[in-house]
Amino acid sequence: MVMKVASPRKASLTEVLQRVYGNFSANTSTGYSNNHHHHHHHHQPKKYLIHETENDFEEEDGTMELVQIGAERTKNVLILMSDTGGGHRASAEAIRDAFKLEYGDEYRVIVKDVWKEYTGWPLNDMERQYKFMVKHVQLWKFAFHGTSPRWIHSCYLAAMAAYYAKEVEAGLMEYKPDIIISVHPMMQHIPLWVLKWQGLQKKVIFVTVITDLNSCHRTWFHPGVSRCYCPSKEVAKRASLDGLEDSQIRVFGLPIRPSFARAVLSKDELREELQMDPNLPAVLLMGGGEGMGPVRKTAEALGESLVNKEFDKPIGQLIIICGRNKVLKSTLESMDWKIPIKVRGFETQMEKWMAACDCIITKAGPGTIAEALIRGLPIVLNDYIPGQEKGNVPYVVDNGAGVFTRSPKETARIVTEWFSTKTDEHKRMSENALKLAQPEAVFDIVRDLHNLAQERGPLANMPYELTSSFTSLI
Repeated sequence: MVMKVASPRKASLTEVLQRVYGNFSANTSTGYSNNHHHHHHHHQPKKYLIHETENDFEEEDGTMELVQIGAERTKNVLILMSDTGGGHRASAEAIRDAFKLEYGDEYRVIVKDVWKEYTGWPLNDMERQYKFMVKHVQLWKFAFHGTSPRWIHSCYLAAMAAYYAKEVEAGLMEYKPDIIISVHPMMQHIPLWVLKWQGLQKKVIFVTVITDLNSCHRTWFHPGVSRCYCPSKEVAKRASLDGLEDSQIRVFGLPIRPSFARAVLSKDELREELQMDPNLPAVLLMGGGEGMGPVRKTAEALGESLVNKEFDKPIGQLIIICGRNKVLKSTLESMDWKIPIKVRGFETQMEKWMAACDCIITKAGPGTIAEALIRGLPIVLNDYIPGQEKGNVPYVVDNGAGVFTRSPKETARIVTEWFSTKTDEHKRMSENALKLAQPEAVFDIVRDLHNLAQERGPLANMPYELTSSFTSLI
């Protein structure tokens, strides 16, 4: 429903607004002149008092019908993310899939890197900067901790907001969102300022879904959000220390894609399908999307230690996911192995490989950890990115779901013991992993968002075109 603001229609529109929002003060009509067109926010807004009475919503069927149209239309959900590390996009896509499964066509979900598409340097180049800094770890450490104090990141983001306000505004307004979900620490402050300038805080629900399990950057926390979804109690504590109210904080877990979280899989059938040995315990060695970490050395150490020296027989099998690292893949494939081994490149069916294995070796990325917990896999963490991933290590270790070591030899020793002399420890860690898992998190998040959308008053249900033309009046 599109209503343009033009003088011949002003009386009926004012009536509509009076019925939906209460009574404007008497001189409302002087707010218009014949040359006022649709783009209202360029003019100096007039402030009007709105008095609401209980019977404002009961006078005529027309008004109810208008509100009803708003309530029944498809709502737009805009998810703001950036490919700085693989986790943000994965969380965004998990939320999108859960909306589709749970509510069908009630919501239209758009996943966007608004910074990349609409702004200029340095915001549009975050992905490359992040990859560069993570390769030079000290640089990233400095950037992460150096920007942690609020006055530093607030000044930086305020400067960016002032410089790119129009571009970000264009990016957000193009999708006319009813709900904005940020899954990135850099995407709270600027969009919330834009909503404030536009007078849209009452219409648009803005929430943050934090994708770090424990030690997260303070830019994740903004007091202006409707909800801050935390993946763990540790993060929730940080949120309240940073000034968020209990009513804004929810602890549901990390959103994992529904196809993974709800997959019902049989280990025996999967091993047959993936052509693995049906009986030998299996270890999954992750190289990450880009094939990070000392994968080759760990694989070699496992190849030596997972062999029963007495009978010269393997006591385990090894699955290696190399990610996009083609050199690593071809190197490992050309080597001689004493144990059954599978070398895979970039893998899209991780739920199958995880369900077919008995433990996992990975760097401390939150997504992989959350998925491993859902599958009940004891975890050997062999590396982490300083700052946001550091806290994931105690999250796993202190909860008894895994161990941390950077040494390939030590890693191989631990896995070999789990498969031979310490099967009870392996079983206990597997049970702890399942206790820590939160497979329903993504559905809890979208249901809570749906409830928030239902609770919003008539203003939120108005079609966007009508609201945005009147924001300067209301």
